[in-house]
Amino acid sequence: MNPYVLMILLSSLGLGTTLTFASSHWLLAWMGLEINTLAIIPLMAQQHHPRAVEATTKYFLIQAAAAAMILFTSTTNAWITGQWDINSMPNPTTNAAIMLALALKIGLAPMHFWLPEVLQGLDLLTGLILSTWQKLAPLALFIQAAQTTDSTLLMILGLMSSLIGGWSGLNQTQLRKILAYSSIAHMGWMIIVMQYAPQLTMIALGTYIFMTSAAFLTLKMLSATKISTLTMTWPKNPTLAAITILTMLSLGGLPPLTGFMPKWLILQELTKQSLPATATIMALTALLSLFFYLRLCHAMMLTTSPNTINSTPHWRTKTTQTLLPLTTATVITMGLLPMTPAILMLTT
Repeated sequence: MNPYVLMILLSSLGLGTTLTFASSHWLLAWMGLEINTLAIIPLMAQQHHPRAVEATTKYFLIQAAAAAMILFTSTTNAWITGQWDINSMPNPTTNAAIMLALALKIGLAPMHFWLPEVLQGLDLLTGLILSTWQKLAPLALFIQAAQTTDSTLLMILGLMSSLIGGWSGLNQTQLRKILAYSSIAHMGWMIIVMQYAPQLTMIALGTYIFMTSAAFLTLKMLSATKISTLTMTWPKNPTLAAITILTMLSLGGLPPLTGFMPKWLILQELTKQSLPATATIMALTALLSLFFYLRLCHAMMLTTSPNTINSTPHWRTKTTQTLLPLTTATVITMGLLPMTPAILMLTT
């Protein structure tokens, strides 16, 4: 892609997200979401591969439907209340409808079916943008509108997302689909605590972005898209393989890695809110997600040569990719747990 075109598209992505962040008006927020969607469409279709075009078409249709639902619901709310303010959603019907539209935008269960299929058709860097940056603007609207939303709806969305994200990833062999279901599960953790402690949602979002960035950049470095490809990772690059295993365990939420911090704080907050049953279910769903991360670790560590492999072996060639983003993301993914008190102080 022409670098000038790429610069315009990335700038438009930043502009759309910033516009949504800065808006307190539903129409302005909707415009930011639309700029975001239209900016990523050329990035998704740049490969000119039928699978990429199919994924782009699916993504465009889903996002257009969600945006139309947001515009219709916010207009209805303005007609009923006379206000376009994001924080002013007193009508329970319009409030629930707009939350479901935002859930469709970020791929929360039960509106999650498009996300694994779309992510599977993209290259890893575009998939990274879709899994991280594209969730910022809808989540900002989620946090603003959550304070007037029925807590039962958010509880159902969070529980279903964490459960389906963990359960559906168990039998996957494609790494991009595994990361898509991981994204769905992590979104469930963020949504379920959003109404009680928005700062914990921000902490969970920040750690998720760094952990997912480390996972995608590692797979990009290894040129791996299937679990079977990971079987040759250890002979090819033992250091990167060991770091990748720690990254996956951090995504699963094992101490003493960074991924344990948001899950620990969210479970603690749910218990404080007299929701021990919900906290127990969320902790059990985390075990489901942990299982398929352990599958990836098993493929990388315990199925090395001379065992039979089903993938084409890669030569040990020096990569031309920059290592700074990967090293930064992996360090943060593995070492932020001791800084939990300082992070809590910054967010309160």
